[in-house]
Amino acid sequence: MEQNPRPARTRIQRANAKKIFQAALDVFSTDGFRGATIEQIAQAAGMSKPNLLYYYSSKEEIYRTVLDATLALWMTPLHSFNPDGDPLDEIRRYIRLKLEMAREYPRESRLFANEMLRGAPVIGDVLEKSAKAVNEKCKVIEGWIAQGRLQPVDPRHLFFAIWATTQHYADFDAQISVILGADDKDRFKTAAQSIESLFFGGLKPG
Repeated sequence: MEQNPRPARTRIQRANAKKIFQAALDVFSTDGFRGATIEQIAQAAGMSKPNLLYYYSSKEEIYRTVLDATLALWMTPLHSFNPDGDPLDEIRRYIRLKLEMAREYPRESRLFANEMLRGAPVIGDVLEKSAKAVNEKCKVIEGWIAQGRLQPVDPRHLFFAIWATTQHYADFDAQISVILGADDKDRFKTAAQSIESLFFGGLKPG
C-alpha cells in the first residue's frame, strides 16, 4: 500500500527549514560532524531542539541534507564544461568559476573538505556518481589532446590540481589573509591570473 505523500510545507515551515539549513552549514563547517550537536544547530537557527527535530529526525539527516546540496553545488562548474568550446577558454572559465565558488561559498568548501578528510563516510555513494561526471569531462580533454589542441596531460590530475589551487582560497582563508592582508580586495582576480599562467604554460600546444 502506497503511503500518502508528505504535505507541502507552509511559507513559515519553508523559512524555518532554510534557517536550519544555514545554521547547520555554519556549525558543521566550523566544528565538523563529530563536534557539532543538535543543540548548537538549534541555537544557531534561533529555535528550540524539539522544534528543530520536527523538521529533521537526527543530526545525521541534517548533515546528509547539507552535504548533498553542497556536492550538487560543487558539480555545477563541471557541468558547464563545453566540449565544443576552445580548450583553453573552457579551462579558464572553469578555473574562474571554481574561484568564484571559493569566494562565495567558503562554508560549503570547508564542509566538503572535512567530509573528505574523514574518508567520505556519509556521501561515498554519491561520490561514485560525481566520479562518472568527472570521467566524462576527462574524455573531452583527452579528445582535445588527441587533436593537438592541448599538451599531453593526465586530465584527472589536471582536475585535482585545479581543485587544490582554487579551493585553497576558501579552506585556508586565515593563512591567505595573513600573507596577503585582510584588506586585499583583488585576491581572487590576481589568483585567477596567477593560476591560469601556471596551468596554461604547460597546456598550450607547441
